[in-house]
Amino acid sequence: MTTDSPPPDDATGPRDAIERAHLKDPGDVSHTMWRYPPDAEFGGLLRRFWIPVWSVPPGLEAPQKVLQYPVALVVVSSDYARFYGVVSGLSTTTLTGEGWAVGLMCEPAAGSLLTGASMATYTDRFVDVTDVLGADGTRMVARVREAMAADPRSPGAHRTAMDAVGDALRRFLPIDAEGEAVNELVAFVESRPDVTRVAQLCAETGLSERSLQRLVHRRLGLTPKWLVQRRRLQEAAERLRSRTTTLAEVAAALGYADQPHFSRDFARVTAMTPGEFAALHGR
Repeated sequence: MTTDSPPPDDATGPRDAIERAHLKDPGDVSHTMWRYPPDAEFGGLLRRFWIPVWSVPPGLEAPQKVLQYPVALVVVSSDYARFYGVVSGLSTTTLTGEGWAVGLMCEPAAGSLLTGASMATYTDRFVDVTDVLGADGTRMVARVREAMAADPRSPGAHRTAMDAVGDALRRFLPIDAEGEAVNELVAFVESRPDVTRVAQLCAETGLSERSLQRLVHRRLGLTPKWLVQRRRLQEAAERLRSRTTTLAEVAAALGYADQPHFSRDFARVTAMTPGEFAALHGR
């Protein structure tokens, strides 16, 4: 497998809120994906696990493109184990050959708790898991690989692998008050398509724009404007996939002044115009 970023938690069943982040080619059948919620005790720290198992014919590649959520990721495969900050542009992974990965999507609060540092240090980059978790990371990786080695499609292996990750991260509970505030902020943005301005986030949190900027930069490695823009682009992809609305209607629903402005924003990040993306999903 060659990778610029971690394998995405792609949906193989009916579309749901998770898939709004993905720019998957509808003809891509390169992998099977399992998704699992974390145990209840990890509420506020861990969001979900995803476990892809892929098989790509020799000489072919299966690019996976994702508009990443504003959260850190932990990914363990047979070849590497990494902690990822947020990819601020388009996250691209190219699957080749046969393989598997056990991925963890953290909650927004978790990144700086795991690293003990500002998440701005990790924006658009990754490090080895052991650089973040130390000896706990080494043990976690060994347990995950042992669990997945025999049959990476086994639900029992998945359970054992997820338990290994949970055991390594349990010490970061409970979530601090600032972390809870960041979780609530991101949840607000992700659940409110009508949020199009940073001023709305200030009103929701009661923070000044400067204080909000500092909080989001420290805990997520991003800006409040990025949070709003990323949610709008994810919503755009979701609406364009539905093939039930025009480009002008999508632009208006997302609060853009006009369709050309929307098209420029979408193409700048995804390298596809909204029309090209809609046509791809209309095949």
